[in-house]
Amino acid sequence: MWLPVLFLLIGLTLGLLTDFQVPEEYADYLSIAVLAAFDTLLGGIRAHLEGKFDQRVFVSGFFFNVSLAALLAFLGVQLGIDLYLAAVFAFGVRLFQNIALIRRYMIERSRKKKEDEKNRRK
Repeated sequence: MWLPVLFLLIGLTLGLLTDFQVPEEYADYLSIAVLAAFDTLLGGIRAHLEGKFDQRVFVSGFFFNVSLAALLAFLGVQLGIDLYLAAVFAFGVRLFQNIALIRRYMIERSRKKKEDEKNRRK
C-alpha cells in the first residue's frame, strides 16, 4: 500500500524540481495518462482498504488504463473529434467514486476505533 504513495511522492518531487516542458500537441495524451494513473492509484488504495488488493491487478490495471486512454486520445485526433473527453469523463467519475469510498472507509474506521476505545474503558 505504501509503495504507490512513495512513487507518487517521488514523481511529484521530480516534476516540481525539473523544468520539463511537455509539447502542446501531447498535452491531451498526458492529461489522460495522469487521470488514468490517479484512477489506478485511488482504486488500489480503495482495494487495500477493502482487503482485496492484488498487485498484479494493480499493475496491469495501470498499464491497461493508460494504454486505453492514450488509444482513445489518438483515435480522437485521427478522427478529428475530442474523443479523449470520453476518457476524461470516465476517469473523472471513477476518481470521485473512489475518493468517496475511501473517505467512507476512513470515517467508518475512525468510528469503529472510537467505539472500541469506548468499550475498553467500560
